[in-house]
Amino acid sequence: MPVAESERLLIRPWTHDGSDLDRVFDMYSRAEVVRYLGSYPKPMASPDAAAAAVDRWTARCTSDGRYGVWAAEVTLTGVVAGTVLLLPLPNEQTVVEVGWHLHPDSWGHGYATEAAGALLRKGFADGLPEIFAVVRPDNEPSLRVCRRLGMTQLGRTSRWYDAELEQFRLAAPGQGTA
Repeated sequence: MPVAESERLLIRPWTHDGSDLDRVFDMYSRAEVVRYLGSYPKPMASPDAAAAAVDRWTARCTSDGRYGVWAAEVTLTGVVAGTVLLLPLPNEQTVVEVGWHLHPDSWGHGYATEAAGALLRKGFADGLPEIFAVVRPDNEPSLRVCRRLGMTQLGRTSRWYDAELEQFRLAAPGQGTA
């Protein structure tokens, strides 16, 4: 069952289906994908790690569908463009982030902006007053996504993920900009 949809994408849970696991491994075994993730990014070393990742992501999905880590599938082809998430930031309960990690063959097609936009709409429909994004300062493509989404750049912080990150915020419609 989809979590959200956009014009070209279906946001859905990751599965242990072979094509999902193959895609996870193919995506996260690439240095160019993982270089901006976490505090010590390392590419996945074996296909077994893909199943473990799907298990971790499934455990982070709430039963009500409000938060999670999901696959962004291109509806026309059925190929997963990447991973999208809507989750409380580490050690937070009410500060929620939107995020995305795409396979290189899906870069440059507007999928990150489209998928994140769908999750922003979902989060606001679910009652969130604001949603954040945190991006490594040298990740220019993701910085551009945040700007295209209309998010306000708030400056750098080291509050989350043990890394210095650019933080962005978008208020729910009618919530103001402060």
